[in-house]
Amino acid sequence: MKLKYVFSLLASICVLTACGSKKEADNNLKTYESVSKTTILQSSVTTTKLTTTSTTTTTKKIDPPTDLILKGMDSVEVYSEINFDTFITEKNVDLKDGSVMLNTSETGVYEVDIPYTYNGGEFTKSLTYAVVDTTAPTIINSGWDPNHKVGTDFNLNNYVGFADNFDKYPDLTYTGTIDPDTVGSYPLTATVTDNSGNSTSWDLTINVVEEVPKGVDNSPRVSYSDFIQNYQGENKRFGIDVSVWQSDVDYNAVRDAGCSFVMIRVGYYYSEITLDDYFKQNLENATAAGLDVGVYFYTTDNTIDGVREHARWIAEQLNGYKLQMPVAFDWEEFANFQKYGMSIKDINDIYEAFADEIRKCGYIPILYSSKNFLNNIWNEHSKSIAPVWLAHFVDSTDYTGEYAIWQASSSGNIPGINSNVDMDIQYMDKSIS
Repeated sequence: MKLKYVFSLLASICVLTACGSKKEADNNLKTYESVSKTTILQSSVTTTKLTTTSTTTTTKKIDPPTDLILKGMDSVEVYSEINFDTFITEKNVDLKDGSVMLNTSETGVYEVDIPYTYNGGEFTKSLTYAVVDTTAPTIINSGWDPNHKVGTDFNLNNYVGFADNFDKYPDLTYTGTIDPDTVGSYPLTATVTDNSGNSTSWDLTINVVEEVPKGVDNSPRVSYSDFIQNYQGENKRFGIDVSVWQSDVDYNAVRDAGCSFVMIRVGYYYSEITLDDYFKQNLENATAAGLDVGVYFYTTDNTIDGVREHARWIAEQLNGYKLQMPVAFDWEEFANFQKYGMSIKDINDIYEAFADEIRKCGYIPILYSSKNFLNNIWNEHSKSIAPVWLAHFVDSTDYTGEYAIWQASSSGNIPGINSNVDMDIQYMDKSIS
Protein backbone atom coordinates (compact mmCIF):
# COMPACT_ATOMS: atom_id res chain seq x y z
CA MET A 1 0.00 0.00 0.00
CA LYS A 2 1.33 3.47 -0.75
CA LEU A 3 2.76 5.61 2.06
CA LYS A 4 2.99 2.53 4.26
CA TYR A 5 5.96 1.03 2.58
CA VAL A 6 6.29 -2.70 3.10
CA PHE A 7 9.53 -4.16 4.39
CA SER A 8 10.77 -5.34 1.00
CA LEU A 9 10.49 -1.84 -0.48
CA LEU A 10 11.72 0.21 2.49
CA ALA A 11 15.24 0.35 1.07
CA SER A 12 14.15 2.39 -1.93
CA ILE A 13 11.00 4.29 -1.07
CA CYS A 14 11.05 4.95 2.68
CA VAL A 15 10.01 8.52 3.58
CA LEU A 16 11.20 9.85 6.90
CA THR A 17 10.26 12.79 9.07
CA ALA A 18 12.91 14.95 10.58
CA CYS A 19 12.43 13.75 14.14
CA GLY A 20 16.12 13.96 14.90
CA SER A 21 18.27 11.85 17.23
CA LYS A 22 19.76 12.63 20.60
CA LYS A 23 23.08 11.16 19.59
CA GLU A 24 24.48 11.40 16.07
CA ALA A 25 27.29 9.23 14.69
CA ASP A 26 30.31 10.96 13.17
CA ASN A 27 33.26 9.86 11.13
CA ASN A 28 35.53 9.39 14.13
CA LEU A 29 35.64 6.09 15.94
CA LYS A 30 34.30 6.41 19.47
CA THR A 31 35.91 4.20 22.06
CA TYR A 32 33.63 2.69 24.66
CA GLU A 33 34.80 1.30 27.95
CA SER A 34 32.83 -1.67 29.16
CA VAL A 35 30.94 -0.81 32.33
CA SER A 36 30.02 -3.71 34.58
CA LYS A 37 26.43 -4.13 35.58
CA THR A 38 27.55 -4.07 39.21
CA THR A 39 28.83 -0.55 38.71
CA ILE A 40 25.60 0.46 36.95
CA LEU A 41 23.46 -0.91 39.73
CA GLN A 42 25.49 0.64 42.52
CA SER A 43 25.28 4.02 40.88
CA SER A 44 21.51 3.96 40.45
CA VAL A 45 20.12 2.60 43.68
CA THR A 46 16.45 3.32 44.11
CA THR A 47 14.38 2.52 47.18
CA THR A 48 10.70 1.78 46.80
CA LYS A 49 8.39 1.07 49.69
CA LEU A 50 5.15 -0.82 49.14
CA THR A 51 2.35 0.44 51.35
CA THR A 52 -0.93 -1.32 52.01
CA THR A 53 -4.04 -0.59 54.02
CA SER A 54 -5.60 -3.24 56.22
CA THR A 55 -9.16 -4.17 55.29
CA THR A 56 -10.09 -5.56 58.71
CA THR A 57 -9.91 -4.23 62.24
CA THR A 58 -9.08 -7.67 63.63
CA THR A 59 -5.81 -8.02 61.76
CA LYS A 60 -2.92 -8.45 64.16
CA LYS A 61 0.78 -8.11 63.69
CA ILE A 62 2.66 -11.36 64.24
CA ASP A 63 6.06 -12.78 63.63
CA PRO A 64 6.42 -14.81 60.45
CA PRO A 65 6.78 -18.56 60.74
CA THR A 66 10.32 -19.47 61.62
CA ASP A 67 10.62 -21.76 58.63
CA LEU A 68 9.49 -19.12 56.09
CA ILE A 69 12.21 -18.38 53.58
CA LEU A 70 11.69 -15.95 50.74
CA LYS A 71 13.22 -17.09 47.50
CA GLY A 72 16.05 -14.74 46.85
CA MET A 73 17.06 -13.27 43.51
CA ASP A 74 20.20 -11.54 42.36
CA SER A 75 18.62 -9.83 39.38
CA VAL A 76 15.66 -9.77 37.05
CA GLU A 77 15.53 -8.73 33.41
CA VAL A 78 14.00 -5.34 32.73
CA TYR A 79 10.26 -5.44 31.89
CA SER A 80 9.84 -8.95 33.32
CA GLU A 81 6.38 -9.59 34.77
CA ILE A 82 6.90 -11.15 38.19
CA ASN A 83 4.35 -11.44 40.99
CA PHE A 84 5.48 -11.26 44.59
CA ASP A 85 3.90 -14.62 45.39
CA THR A 86 6.67 -16.33 43.44
CA PHE A 87 8.94 -15.72 46.44
CA ILE A 88 6.85 -17.72 48.93
CA THR A 89 8.17 -21.08 50.05
CA GLU A 90 5.80 -21.72 52.97
CA LYS A 91 2.42 -23.07 51.78
CA ASN A 92 0.49 -21.65 54.75
CA VAL A 93 1.63 -18.13 53.98
CA ASP A 94 -0.31 -15.99 51.54
CA LEU A 95 0.51 -12.78 49.74
CA LYS A 96 -1.77 -10.08 51.13
CA ASP A 97 -2.34 -8.44 47.75
CA GLY A 98 -2.11 -10.99 44.98
CA SER A 99 -2.22 -8.37 42.24
CA VAL A 100 0.99 -6.57 43.19
CA MET A 101 3.78 -7.04 40.69
CA LEU A 102 7.48 -6.53 41.00
CA ASN A 103 8.54 -3.17 39.58
CA THR A 104 10.87 -3.90 36.65
CA SER A 105 10.26 -0.78 34.57
CA GLU A 106 13.68 0.77 35.25
CA THR A 107 17.13 -0.66 35.77
CA GLY A 108 18.58 -0.31 39.26
CA VAL A 109 18.49 -1.87 42.72
CA TYR A 110 15.17 -1.91 44.58
CA GLU A 111 14.09 -2.71 48.13
CA VAL A 112 10.45 -3.43 48.83
CA ASP A 113 8.49 -4.56 51.89
CA ILE A 114 6.09 -7.34 50.92
CA PRO A 115 2.96 -7.83 53.09
CA TYR A 116 1.93 -11.43 53.86
CA THR A 117 -0.81 -13.04 55.93
CA TYR A 118 -0.37 -16.03 58.26
CA ASN A 119 -2.71 -17.58 60.84
CA GLY A 120 -5.03 -14.55 60.84
CA GLY A 121 -2.24 -12.03 61.19
CA GLU A 122 0.04 -10.18 58.85
CA PHE A 123 3.74 -9.48 58.58
CA THR A 124 6.17 -8.02 56.08
CA LYS A 125 9.41 -9.27 54.65
CA SER A 126 11.89 -7.11 52.79
CA LEU A 127 13.11 -8.06 49.35
CA THR A 128 16.05 -6.48 47.58
CA TYR A 129 16.45 -7.12 43.88
CA ALA A 130 18.30 -5.71 40.90
CA VAL A 131 16.72 -4.90 37.55
CA VAL A 132 19.20 -5.33 34.72
CA ASP A 133 19.18 -5.15 30.94
CA THR A 134 21.20 -7.92 29.31
CA THR A 135 19.54 -7.79 25.88
CA ALA A 136 21.62 -6.46 22.99
CA PRO A 137 20.10 -3.98 20.51
CA THR A 138 18.20 -5.35 17.52
CA ILE A 139 19.41 -4.52 14.01
CA ILE A 140 16.42 -3.72 11.82
CA ASN A 141 18.12 -2.34 8.72
CA SER A 142 21.70 -3.49 8.21
CA GLY A 143 22.12 -1.30 5.14
CA TRP A 144 19.39 -2.02 2.60
CA ASP A 145 20.22 0.96 0.36
CA PRO A 146 23.89 1.83 0.98
CA ASN A 147 24.30 4.38 -1.83
CA HIS A 148 25.58 7.80 -0.75
CA LYS A 149 25.71 10.78 -3.11
CA VAL A 150 29.25 12.06 -3.55
CA GLY A 151 29.97 15.48 -2.07
CA THR A 152 27.31 15.37 0.64
CA ASP A 153 27.68 14.95 4.38
CA PHE A 154 27.72 11.34 5.55
CA ASN A 155 25.83 10.07 8.59
CA LEU A 156 25.55 6.32 9.06
CA ASN A 157 22.23 6.79 10.89
CA ASN A 158 20.67 7.56 7.49
CA TYR A 159 21.55 4.11 6.14
CA VAL A 160 20.83 1.73 8.99
CA GLY A 161 18.05 1.09 11.50
CA PHE A 162 18.19 -0.34 14.99
CA ALA A 163 16.26 -0.52 18.25
CA ASP A 164 16.81 -1.55 21.84
CA ASN A 165 14.40 -3.24 24.19
CA PHE A 166 14.97 -0.57 26.86
CA ASP A 167 17.24 2.27 25.72
CA LYS A 168 15.52 4.93 23.61
CA TYR A 169 18.82 6.28 22.29
CA PRO A 170 21.42 3.52 21.76
CA ASP A 171 24.77 4.73 20.38
CA LEU A 172 25.90 3.98 16.83
CA THR A 173 29.63 3.91 16.07
CA TYR A 174 31.67 2.38 13.29
CA THR A 175 35.21 1.41 12.37
CA GLY A 176 36.60 1.85 8.90
CA THR A 177 37.13 4.91 6.72
CA ILE A 178 34.79 6.59 4.26
CA ASP A 179 35.51 9.61 2.05
CA PRO A 180 32.13 11.08 1.08
CA ASP A 181 33.86 13.28 -1.51
CA THR A 182 35.36 10.41 -3.48
CA VAL A 183 33.42 7.82 -5.48
CA GLY A 184 34.11 4.29 -4.28
CA SER A 185 33.04 1.43 -2.03
CA TYR A 186 33.90 1.64 1.66
CA PRO A 187 33.62 -1.39 3.98
CA LEU A 188 32.64 -0.54 7.55
CA THR A 189 31.88 -2.37 10.77
CA ALA A 190 29.00 -0.80 12.65
CA THR A 191 28.31 -1.24 16.35
CA VAL A 192 25.22 -0.29 18.35
CA THR A 193 25.60 -0.08 22.14
CA ASP A 194 22.84 0.50 24.68
CA ASN A 195 23.19 2.31 28.01
CA SER A 196 23.71 -1.00 29.85
CA GLY A 197 26.77 -1.85 27.76
CA ASN A 198 25.11 -4.46 25.52
CA SER A 199 26.20 -4.19 21.90
CA THR A 200 25.61 -5.65 18.44
CA SER A 201 28.02 -5.36 15.51
CA TRP A 202 27.77 -6.10 11.80
CA ASP A 203 29.60 -5.42 8.53
CA LEU A 204 28.30 -3.32 5.65
CA THR A 205 29.63 -1.46 2.62
CA ILE A 206 28.70 2.12 1.74
CA ASN A 207 28.90 3.00 -1.95
CA VAL A 208 29.70 6.66 -2.68
CA VAL A 209 28.18 7.29 -6.12
CA GLU A 210 27.65 10.14 -8.57
CA GLU A 211 23.87 9.64 -8.53
CA VAL A 212 21.78 7.57 -6.15
CA PRO A 213 19.62 5.24 -8.28
CA LYS A 214 15.91 5.63 -7.90
CA GLY A 215 13.96 2.71 -6.59
CA VAL A 216 12.08 0.76 -9.22
CA ASP A 217 9.38 -1.82 -8.59
CA ASN A 218 9.99 -4.52 -11.17
CA SER A 219 7.50 -6.97 -9.71
CA PRO A 220 5.28 -8.44 -12.45
CA ARG A 221 1.62 -7.55 -12.18
CA VAL A 222 -0.60 -10.41 -11.06
CA SER A 223 -4.16 -10.69 -12.31
CA TYR A 224 -6.75 -10.81 -9.56
CA SER A 225 -8.39 -13.84 -11.13
CA ASP A 226 -5.08 -15.75 -11.00
CA PHE A 227 -4.59 -14.60 -7.40
CA ILE A 228 -7.98 -16.02 -6.41
CA GLN A 229 -7.32 -19.20 -8.33
CA ASN A 230 -3.97 -19.72 -6.62
CA TYR A 231 -5.27 -19.25 -3.09
CA GLN A 232 -8.90 -20.33 -3.18
CA GLY A 233 -10.11 -22.75 -0.52
CA GLU A 234 -12.42 -23.13 2.42
CA ASN A 235 -12.80 -20.27 4.90
CA LYS A 236 -11.14 -17.74 2.62
CA ARG A 237 -12.28 -14.63 0.85
CA PHE A 238 -10.39 -12.00 -1.07
CA GLY A 239 -9.96 -8.25 -0.80
CA ILE A 240 -7.79 -5.25 -1.65
CA ASP A 241 -6.50 -2.14 0.11
CA VAL A 242 -6.57 1.26 -1.54
CA SER A 243 -5.60 4.90 -1.06
CA VAL A 244 -5.29 8.05 -3.15
CA TRP A 245 -2.72 6.21 -5.28
CA GLN A 246 -5.46 4.11 -6.87
CA SER A 247 -7.49 7.31 -7.57
CA ASP A 248 -10.92 6.60 -9.12
CA VAL A 249 -11.93 3.01 -8.46
CA ASP A 250 -14.83 1.26 -10.17
CA TYR A 251 -16.02 -0.79 -7.21
CA ASN A 252 -18.70 -2.58 -9.15
CA ALA A 253 -16.00 -3.97 -11.44
CA VAL A 254 -13.84 -4.78 -8.42
CA ARG A 255 -16.73 -6.66 -6.82
CA ASP A 256 -17.47 -8.56 -10.02
CA ALA A 257 -13.82 -9.62 -10.19
CA GLY A 258 -14.27 -11.57 -6.97
CA CYS A 259 -13.35 -9.00 -4.32
CA SER A 260 -15.37 -9.17 -1.09
CA PHE A 261 -13.78 -6.51 1.10
CA VAL A 262 -11.64 -3.40 0.89
CA MET A 263 -9.34 -1.73 3.42
CA ILE A 264 -9.36 2.02 2.73
CA ARG A 265 -6.73 4.48 3.89
CA VAL A 266 -8.48 7.10 6.00
CA GLY A 267 -5.39 9.27 6.35
CA TYR A 268 -1.82 9.54 7.52
CA TYR A 269 0.37 11.38 9.99
CA TYR A 270 3.82 12.86 9.51
CA SER A 271 3.93 16.29 11.13
CA GLU A 272 0.14 16.59 11.10
CA ILE A 273 -2.91 14.44 10.51
CA THR A 274 -3.99 14.48 6.86
CA LEU A 275 -7.17 13.02 5.36
CA ASP A 276 -6.66 10.82 2.30
CA ASP A 277 -8.04 12.76 -0.69
CA TYR A 278 -10.10 9.78 -1.86
CA PHE A 279 -11.23 8.44 1.52
CA LYS A 280 -14.81 9.70 1.45
CA GLN A 281 -15.28 8.73 -2.19
CA ASN A 282 -13.82 5.27 -1.58
CA LEU A 283 -15.97 4.72 1.49
CA GLU A 284 -19.17 5.75 -0.27
CA ASN A 285 -18.56 3.86 -3.51
CA ALA A 286 -17.26 0.65 -1.93
CA THR A 287 -20.29 0.56 0.37
CA ALA A 288 -22.66 1.19 -2.55
CA ALA A 289 -21.10 -1.77 -4.39
CA GLY A 290 -21.85 -4.04 -1.42
CA LEU A 291 -18.24 -4.57 -0.30
CA ASP A 292 -17.31 -4.96 3.35
CA VAL A 293 -15.17 -2.04 4.43
CA GLY A 294 -12.36 -1.41 6.93
CA VAL A 295 -9.84 1.41 7.16
CA TYR A 296 -6.15 1.86 7.87
CA PHE A 297 -4.17 4.80 9.20
CA TYR A 298 -0.46 5.33 8.48
CA THR A 299 1.36 7.09 11.30
CA THR A 300 4.87 8.06 12.35
CA ASP A 301 3.83 9.32 15.79
CA ASN A 302 5.98 8.25 18.72
CA THR A 303 3.69 9.25 21.59
CA ILE A 304 0.81 7.56 23.38
CA ASP A 305 -1.21 10.77 23.51
CA GLY A 306 -0.66 11.28 19.79
CA VAL A 307 -1.97 7.91 18.68
CA ARG A 308 -4.96 8.19 20.99
CA GLU A 309 -5.74 11.48 19.28
CA HIS A 310 -5.37 9.73 15.90
CA ALA A 311 -7.88 7.07 16.94
CA ARG A 312 -10.43 9.71 17.94
CA TRP A 313 -9.80 11.57 14.68
CA ILE A 314 -10.48 8.37 12.71
CA ALA A 315 -13.78 7.94 14.53
CA GLU A 316 -14.68 11.53 13.66
CA GLN A 317 -14.04 10.89 9.97
CA LEU A 318 -16.19 7.76 10.07
CA ASN A 319 -18.95 9.81 11.73
CA GLY A 320 -20.86 6.83 13.04
CA TYR A 321 -20.33 4.63 9.98
CA LYS A 322 -20.49 0.98 10.96
CA LEU A 323 -17.43 -0.82 9.60
CA GLN A 324 -17.56 -4.51 8.76
CA MET A 325 -13.76 -4.80 8.95
CA PRO A 326 -11.25 -3.48 11.52
CA VAL A 327 -9.29 -0.23 11.82
CA ALA A 328 -5.62 -0.94 11.08
CA PHE A 329 -2.65 0.61 12.87
CA ASP A 330 0.12 1.07 10.31
CA TRP A 331 3.57 2.11 11.64
CA GLU A 332 6.38 1.32 9.23
CA GLU A 333 9.27 3.77 9.66
CA PHE A 334 11.69 1.08 10.77
CA ALA A 335 14.46 1.78 8.24
CA ASN A 336 15.83 4.51 10.56
CA PHE A 337 13.81 3.65 13.66
CA GLN A 338 16.37 5.19 16.05
CA LYS A 339 15.48 8.68 14.81
CA TYR A 340 12.10 8.43 16.53
CA GLY A 341 13.52 8.16 20.06
CA MET A 342 11.70 4.99 21.08
CA SER A 343 12.57 1.65 22.57
CA ILE A 344 10.93 -1.56 21.40
CA LYS A 345 8.81 -1.43 24.56
CA ASP A 346 7.72 2.11 23.69
CA ILE A 347 6.35 1.30 20.25
CA ASN A 348 4.43 -1.67 21.61
CA ASP A 349 2.91 0.57 24.28
CA ILE A 350 1.97 3.07 21.60
CA TYR A 351 0.14 0.46 19.53
CA GLU A 352 -1.66 -0.87 22.60
CA ALA A 353 -2.84 2.68 23.40
CA PHE A 354 -4.15 3.08 19.85
CA ALA A 355 -5.98 -0.24 20.03
CA ASP A 356 -7.50 0.70 23.37
CA GLU A 357 -8.71 4.07 22.08
CA ILE A 358 -10.14 2.58 18.89
CA ARG A 359 -12.18 0.16 20.99
CA LYS A 360 -13.44 3.04 23.11
CA CYS A 361 -14.61 4.66 19.87
CA GLY A 362 -16.63 1.54 19.01
CA TYR A 363 -14.35 -0.04 16.42
CA ILE A 364 -12.12 -3.12 16.23
CA PRO A 365 -8.34 -2.58 15.92
CA ILE A 366 -5.95 -4.68 13.87
CA LEU A 367 -2.15 -4.57 13.71
CA TYR A 368 -0.69 -4.28 10.21
CA SER A 369 2.95 -5.32 9.85
CA SER A 370 5.39 -7.38 7.84
CA LYS A 371 6.75 -10.75 8.90
CA ASN A 372 10.13 -9.30 9.86
CA PHE A 373 8.71 -6.78 12.31
CA LEU A 374 6.10 -9.14 13.68
CA ASN A 375 8.98 -11.44 14.61
CA ASN A 376 11.40 -8.81 15.89
CA ILE A 377 9.53 -5.70 17.05
CA TRP A 378 5.97 -6.50 18.08
CA ASN A 379 5.76 -8.46 21.33
CA GLU A 380 3.40 -11.33 22.04
CA HIS A 381 1.02 -9.16 24.04
CA SER A 382 0.61 -6.68 21.18
CA LYS A 383 -0.08 -9.54 18.78
CA SER A 384 -2.68 -11.03 21.12
CA ILE A 385 -4.83 -8.00 22.00
CA ALA A 386 -6.25 -7.70 18.48
CA PRO A 387 -6.10 -9.47 15.10
CA VAL A 388 -2.98 -9.28 12.93
CA TRP A 389 -2.86 -8.24 9.28
CA LEU A 390 0.29 -9.84 7.88
CA ALA A 391 2.21 -8.29 4.98
CA HIS A 392 4.46 -10.85 3.30
CA PHE A 393 4.92 -10.78 -0.48
CA VAL A 394 5.72 -14.40 -1.18
CA ASP A 395 3.89 -17.29 -2.80
CA SER A 396 3.59 -19.13 0.52
CA THR A 397 4.22 -17.39 3.83
CA ASP A 398 6.26 -19.13 6.50
CA TYR A 399 5.16 -16.76 9.25
CA THR A 400 4.21 -18.99 12.17
CA GLY A 401 2.22 -16.52 14.27
CA GLU A 402 -1.52 -15.96 14.19
CA TYR A 403 -3.00 -13.66 11.53
CA ALA A 404 -6.51 -13.02 10.26
CA ILE A 405 -5.62 -11.27 6.99
CA TRP A 406 -2.65 -11.82 4.70
CA GLN A 407 -1.52 -9.12 2.29
CA ALA A 408 0.19 -11.42 -0.18
CA SER A 409 0.99 -9.11 -3.09
CA SER A 410 1.42 -5.42 -3.88
CA SER A 411 1.30 -5.95 -7.65
CA GLY A 412 -2.32 -6.77 -8.26
CA ASN A 413 -4.06 -6.11 -11.57
CA ILE A 414 -7.81 -5.97 -11.06
CA PRO A 415 -10.62 -4.69 -13.29
CA GLY A 416 -11.78 -1.26 -12.19
CA ILE A 417 -8.35 -0.02 -11.06
CA ASN A 418 -5.73 1.39 -13.44
CA SER A 419 -2.70 0.95 -11.16
CA ASN A 420 -1.11 -1.72 -9.01
CA VAL A 421 -3.11 -2.65 -5.94
CA ASP A 422 -2.40 -4.68 -2.83
CA MET A 423 -4.23 -8.01 -2.74
CA ASP A 424 -5.41 -9.60 0.50
CA ILE A 425 -6.78 -12.88 1.82
CA GLN A 426 -9.06 -13.02 4.84
CA TYR A 427 -9.30 -16.27 6.80
CA MET A 428 -12.90 -16.55 7.86
CA ASP A 429 -12.13 -19.04 10.65
CA LYS A 430 -9.95 -16.38 12.31
CA SER A 431 -11.84 -13.87 14.41
CA ILE A 432 -11.56 -10.15 13.65
CA SER A 433 -13.79 -9.15 16.56
